[in-house]
Amino acid sequence: MLSKNVKETDKIAKKFINKLLKGKKKRSGALVVGLSGELGAGKTAFTKLAAKYLGIKNKVFSPTYVILKKYPIKKKKHKFFFHIDAYRLSHEKELLHLGWQEIIDGSEHVVFIEWPENVSKVMPRDARYVYIKSDKDGHRNFELK
Repeated sequence: MLSKNVKETDKIAKKFINKLLKGKKKRSGALVVGLSGELGAGKTAFTKLAAKYLGIKNKVFSPTYVILKKYPIKKKKHKFFFHIDAYRLSHEKELLHLGWQEIIDGSEHVVFIEWPENVSKVMPRDARYVYIKSDKDGHRNFELK
């Protein structure tokens, strides 16, 4: 899906969240979404928009320096939204030390993790993925899997 502006990205995020929440019935554990793309591609921007559709009222910030941020969800059957940035992680063990297993075991959790390729060995098999590519005009191409 091509997005030429924030309004179009907002529509993509809404559609993605609606589909993600409907597909949960078949899974056990957290809903985990990996976001991949170059620096500045729009991973955090997409996450902020997705968080809005999960009912998160808090302002969502990039967790680049703190690695992990946790937000309460006031909507649906989910209780917490975890936003993780694995950009600075060099090994999966670093994520495990942050309570990764407990986070993904919680069926009431929704997890968005930027740079999942840095921790690919511990990503759940049923994780969903968002691949973002930006073009020379500043447009974003979203591939949702």
